[in-house]
Amino acid sequence: MNKIYKVGIVGYGYMGKIRKLVIENNPRLKLIGIVDPDPEAAKAVDGCPVFKSFQELIRRDPEIIFVCTPNSYSPKICIESMNRGKHVFCEKPPGRNLEDIQSIIAAEGAKTKLMFGFNHRFHPAVMKAKVIVDSKRLGEIIGLRGVYGKSGGLNFAKSWRNNRDLSGGGILLDQGIHMLDLFRYFCGDFQKIKCFLSNRFWKFDLEDNAYVILQNQRGQNAFLHSSATLWKHAFQLNIIFEQGYILIEGLLSKSGSYGREKLVVGRRQFEDEASAVGNPAEEITYFDRDQSWELEVEEFIKCIDSDSPVVSSSSSDALSVMEIIDKAYQDGKAEGRIGDEKYCNL
Repeated sequence: MNKIYKVGIVGYGYMGKIRKLVIENNPRLKLIGIVDPDPEAAKAVDGCPVFKSFQELIRRDPEIIFVCTPNSYSPKICIESMNRGKHVFCEKPPGRNLEDIQSIIAAEGAKTKLMFGFNHRFHPAVMKAKVIVDSKRLGEIIGLRGVYGKSGGLNFAKSWRNNRDLSGGGILLDQGIHMLDLFRYFCGDFQKIKCFLSNRFWKFDLEDNAYVILQNQRGQNAFLHSSATLWKHAFQLNIIFEQGYILIEGLLSKSGSYGREKLVVGRRQFEDEASAVGNPAEEITYFDRDQSWELEVEEFIKCIDSDSPVVSSSSSDALSVMEIIDKAYQDGKAEGRIGDEKYCNL
C-alpha cells in the first residue's frame, strides 16, 4: 500500500487556500495543520486545526511542509523545516533575492526533497509545447517572446507584494519569474541580460513594468514584458523555430481572467506553398482543465516515494531564474534608483 504523508501548510492566503484543496483531493496526503497568525484564518478553515506558530505544527510531526508565506518569511521556514528532516514544497519566488535562495540550498539535505511552485511548467499548453520542442519537428528555437501582465486593481496598492521589505521585488519577481522560468525550460540558461524597469504609474518603490532582453551562448534570444499596467490580464508566449512557430495564449487560472488557454502551432510556409502570404495553416488546440497544481504535487510525491532527485522546479531551477532576475535588477537600476524622477520618466 502506498504511504500516506502527513502534511502541514504555513500561510493561508491565496496560495495556501489553493494548496489546501490540492492536498485534500490527493489520497496520498493528509493535512494535519495550518499555520497562520491571522485570527481570521482560523474562521476560514474547515476540518483542520490552525496554529499561530510554526512550532505548534512541528509538534504534530508533519512529513511535508507547504510554504505559502510572503517572500520574506519563506527562506527561514524552508531552512528550519529541512533541518528537521521535512520535505518542503515552497511557492515561488524562492525568497526576496539571490541570497535567500542560496541560503535555502545550503540547508537542502540528501534525504529531504525540495521543490518550488513553478506550476506553469505543468499547464497543458506548455507541456504539449515542450513535447514539440524536444522532438525537433520544427527545428531549433530561434527566439522567444513573452508577455505576462495584469491590471493591478482597487486593492493592488495595499498588497504585501508591493512592500519591498516583504516581497523584495515588483512585478518581475512576482509574476514575470514564471515566464523567465519557461524561457529556461525551453532554451536553458541565458548569459546576456538587459533590463529596463519602470514604476511610472503605481509609483511604488518597486517596478510596475519590466522589459527584459536575454541571449544565451547558442545565440537564442528572448524578450519579456512583465507588467502591472496592462489593464487586462494577459499571458502570451511565442516560440519561433527554424521551421515554424508556437503560440501559447490565455492561461487557465483560478480567476479565469487570463482567457481560455490555447496552443497554436504553425509550420513555415513561403508564398510558393501557402494560400495566403504570411499566413500559414495553423493547428489550434484549446484546453479547459487546469491540472497544473495537482500534477506538480504528484511529481513531488513521486520523488519522495522513490527517493530520487527533484528534476523539475528544483532548487537548481529556482537558483538559475533568481540569478537572471538579480542580473536584470542590477542592469535595470544601473542608471537610477526606482523612485527617482529621472528613472520614472524613462
